Amino acid sequence: MLNVPPPAFPAPSSQQRAAAGGRSKVPLKPGRSLMDWIRLTKSGKDLTGLKGRLIEVTEDELAKHNKREDCWICIRGFVYNVTPYMEYHPGGEDELMKAAGTDGTDLFDQVHRWVNYESMLKECLVGRMAVKPIAAPKEISSTLSEGKKQLNGMLPEKKVLASAAKDLTPSYDWFQTDSLITVVIYTKQKDMNEELVIVDCQDKRLRGEIIMDDYSYLVEVDLDHAVSEEVAVNIAEKIGKVEIILKKKDNIHWKMLGQPWGCHNTFIKRTDRELFYRKCKLVSKTEVTHDTKLFCFMLPKGTHLRIPIGQHVYLKQIITGTEAVKPYTPVLPFLPLDFQETSHHDGVHIYLMIKIYSCGLFTQALDHLQIGDYVSVSNPEGNFKKSQVQASEDLILLAGGTGFTPMVKLLNFALTEVSCLRTAKLIFFNKTEDDILWRNELEQLALKDERFEVQFILSQPTKDWVGKQGKISSSLLSEFVKRSRKDSKVLICICGPTPFTEQGVQYLKNLGYSQEEIHAFTA
Repeated sequence: MLNVPPPAFPAPSSQQRAAAGGRSKVPLKPGRSLMDWIRLTKSGKDLTGLKGRLIEVTEDELAKHNKREDCWICIRGFVYNVTPYMEYHPGGEDELMKAAGTDGTDLFDQVHRWVNYESMLKECLVGRMAVKPIAAPKEISSTLSEGKKQLNGMLPEKKVLASAAKDLTPSYDWFQTDSLITVVIYTKQKDMNEELVIVDCQDKRLRGEIIMDDYSYLVEVDLDHAVSEEVAVNIAEKIGKVEIILKKKDNIHWKMLGQPWGCHNTFIKRTDRELFYRKCKLVSKTEVTHDTKLFCFMLPKGTHLRIPIGQHVYLKQIITGTEAVKPYTPVLPFLPLDFQETSHHDGVHIYLMIKIYSCGLFTQALDHLQIGDYVSVSNPEGNFKKSQVQASEDLILLAGGTGFTPMVKLLNFALTEVSCLRTAKLIFFNKTEDDILWRNELEQLALKDERFEVQFILSQPTKDWVGKQGKISSSLLSEFVKRSRKDSKVLICICGPTPFTEQGVQYLKNLGYSQEEIHAFTA
């Protein structure tokens, strides 16, 4: 979803593309916002307790600091005293305590991989972990075959992967004409499409990433010569060949494509790949409700990016010297009523519907952007797949507030592309009538398409409200969440603030819906 109440940073994250289910946020005490934390880090106060010294920390020493009032955590070989950060952490103290006195790198990567912890915790740095002597491994018998070594788990993971996937690993080549450079990536995968290809070419740096299920292949080089800003991408879907076509600025012969970067020509898990950002220009900002706006960002000319349905991007801003990041799910510029692929899929613009919180540091900064200002936008993330809805006869969408955003593209896709769809129902929870996003458009869509139904439910209605009222509950869901037929295939998608989503999933399970029939959007 990904437009939930502040604080903006840190927030749940990236390996949730492997499994839905977010980390709960907790209410923070007054004076414990991101801005308050930044002020504290700049106050000159000794946050480590070591009076500016950096020390080498042994495992035994680290393990001693495992209490709320004395909590050290190791991330990627660096040890931080997170005790002063406890009350400022949006996930709550319990989340930090899971890694107290230990190496919390794996836990951090599961929920915060995209977070710049070095910036957030730089004043909490205690020092480095002491290097632990590594015992020499016992010699493996040379008579053991490579195959047996692999079966017995004696080869490193990367070598096993390389051996198992050797024939499936993508490769690339390049060729030139007088005016063009063409980089060809052979993905060796059928059903390649434009959503799986992400290309950025800026200032002679070419970056082409191919998404292949849970893995990604990357071509990244500093080009030998300058090229024009525009980039063309051709995809031979059935054979999995991708062409990236660049126009030379000067019609000269290139001796080489360019100098490779560190991750060039690598094929690794997506969760091991660093998130890539590009700067996008704000081109419009329009009011949707009293506190929600539709932001339109334009991609750079050298970028090819198509954001899949149900996936989100991260926006990154530098706020008073600290990097802050927040996830949002792109929407359409409007809710189409004619179910046609129109210009809103132009591949140039990203539309984000964002609620502006009066006390939200991140959204306030966004709201103060001027037309023409730039914001860093990441590659898409998320674990929703179109196949989940393509076989559905009944689609039920449960949205709380701006948890409506993932439902926009999903609803349009289902009504447009899913031939077996019988019914699509949106159950939309809000506080007041003024909070309902795109109410008129949704009501028009319900009149236009007999398959679609929308139900608005308010928790704080006025006395004039004649519709349903209440919060998400088992009784409300039992009234509205129903199959069109006893054995019909149903998909129920839910998105909203964390308590809304967690409660909703549990209510649905209690009503007899299986995990496979429920998708919770989290980030």
